[in-house]
Amino acid sequence: MNNFLENLQNQPLQVIDSTISYDDYVQISISSENEALQKIDVSSSDEWETYMSNYLGDKKAKVAFGGYLEKRDIYKRSTYFNDSEAEERNIHLGIDLWCDEKTKVLAVLDGEIHSYANNKNHGDYGPTIILKHIIEEKTFYSLYGHLSLASIEGLEIGKKVHKGEVIGYLGGANVNGDYAPHLHFQLIIDVEDKKGDYPGVSSEAKLEFYKKNCPNPNLLLKLPYEI
Repeated sequence: MNNFLENLQNQPLQVIDSTISYDDYVQISISSENEALQKIDVSSSDEWETYMSNYLGDKKAKVAFGGYLEKRDIYKRSTYFNDSEAEERNIHLGIDLWCDEKTKVLAVLDGEIHSYANNKNHGDYGPTIILKHIIEEKTFYSLYGHLSLASIEGLEIGKKVHKGEVIGYLGGANVNGDYAPHLHFQLIIDVEDKKGDYPGVSSEAKLEFYKKNCPNPNLLLKLPYEI
């Protein structure tokens, strides 16, 4: 499936405002190894927004991206990821694109609305859309999390969408799970019985399953990762 996804398009596919050039993108780490994050209160969305604003300003960028299979400490702030009866979930399964609230969110490929929901747990996705794609007889899904409330109003399950079509806008901290504005973009092979939601963070114990079921979104986005 990885080869299929990587070879779908030669050019990068975009999931946020296509007028923002990749020249204005910069890579960022939100991993537990980022010492700068130890200097802020990660439970405060205000401090998150200040941190992101300063980072983008320092880098003269409009979008900060990264995070696939990144081990993060930020989920410790929420019992949703750290139920005492379950193993800690702290490994990120999508790519995050940190940018301004109300930034346009685009369908990565032709597809249809599979489902949507407002996931209201602290630290969760907030308003979320899942698209279903069937290409060359292969079925897979794309998930768009941390949207505005308006993005999921009046949606119709099964409605067709086209590659590059605006399907929503980024939400603010008051609706997006209490984060600085960003898009969580994730690919899913088997969405199981989930509707409008799918795990975006894994535990170590379940990582091998999720690595196979949630391929690297950069196979499609082709973001300029630095090795």
